[in-house]
This record gives sequence, structure tokens and C-alpha cells, in this order.
Amino acid sequence: MPNAPVHVIDDDAGVRDVLQFLFESAGLPVRSYDSALAFIDQIGANGTGCVLTDVRMPGFDGIALLRRLTELGLDLPVIVMTGHADVPLAVQALKEGAVDFIEKPFDDERLLAAVQAALAAGRRRRQEAAEFDAVTARLASLTPREHEVLGGLVAGHPNKTIAYDLGASPRTIEVHRARVMEKMQARSLPDLVRMVLAIERAAQGKKSRAT
Repeated sequence: MPNAPVHVIDDDAGVRDVLQFLFESAGLPVRSYDSALAFIDQIGANGTGCVLTDVRMPGFDGIALLRRLTELGLDLPVIVMTGHADVPLAVQALKEGAVDFIEKPFDDERLLAAVQAALAAGRRRRQEAAEFDAVTARLASLTPREHEVLGGLVAGHPNKTIAYDLGASPRTIEVHRARVMEKMQARSLPDLVRMVLAIERAAQGKKSRAT
């Protein structure tokens, strides 16, 4: 989404104004919030763009925000702004999932480059999520027998071996294989295998982030 916004979170109105002017001058849409809680209240479940947040804020700080985003399942790239004395907090933020940190006073070009990179990362994440959902839906359309044949194909077994394992004829397995390829919209067997392995890795990644 080329018009995904930059979400600026800072309790200092002067900082918010400066950042809004900077991003709007660069042609980027901006939304400003005076607290992390205000951002959480307004972002919704399908928020897009990237987040630029101060790491030190009264009450609900940048670290707490990162943890809340994880709890809510909101996969938004987050950049934290820190003071020179806050490098340990910045490192902690990276461990909590931030994609970058910027030290105040920040260099405009460095900040713009970081934000552009975060927006690009957000677009990639949304595309990958859409592909994951599409492949998941296609997998769900397979019959139990087609799932069994798919498992054999991904394991690298030839049709005869799959037929023997499933107690079916090679011709029947060929028919099931053709249906699997059609339903999964796979151009070739390697394409099918890559598709299934990619969704397995994505599922494992989601499970790891959840824990």
C-alpha cells in the first residue's frame, strides 16, 4: 500500500509537529498521537504503515508498546527514538521486535531513510501474509486423500511409493496428484513443494513470535 501512514507517537507536541512537517514534506502521510495508549485505541486490528515512537514516555513507554503490539497480533514495523543515554533501552526495544532505533537529535535524512525502509518492510509483510492466507485457503480445499498424496509428494516420494503406502493404484495417485496441483495452483512439482514449505516456515514463525 503506497499510502500507508507513518504513525508518530511522542508526548512532546513540539517533536510531533517537527516530525509531521518532515514527513509531509517528503510526501508521506502522517498520523500523530500524544501517547502509546492513544495509538493503540485508534489503530484497529488492520492497521498499516510503520510506527515511530519515543522510547521514554510517561506511563506506557515504547517497550510496553512493542509488547502490546505483539499481544494484539499487530505486525507493524516499529522504529524507536532514544536519547544518547538510552542505548540500553534501544537494544531492549530491538529484542522486543523494533526494526530500528534513532538517536535524538536525529538527522533528517537518516530518519527518512529508516522510515522508508520500515514502510517497505511493512508492505512485504502484508504481501507475505496475503500469500500465506491464500495458500492456507487452497490447502483447506484439499480432500483428506489429497492431503495424504500431498504429504507424499512433499516428502519426495514417487507415485508408485505413494500408491503402495496408501493402498491405491498408481493411476489413482496420478489423478489425485493432478487435482492437488490444480487446486494448489502449482505450476510444477518444485513450485508445489516450495509453496508448502513456505507456509510451514511461516506457521512456525508465527508460533515462535507468539511464544
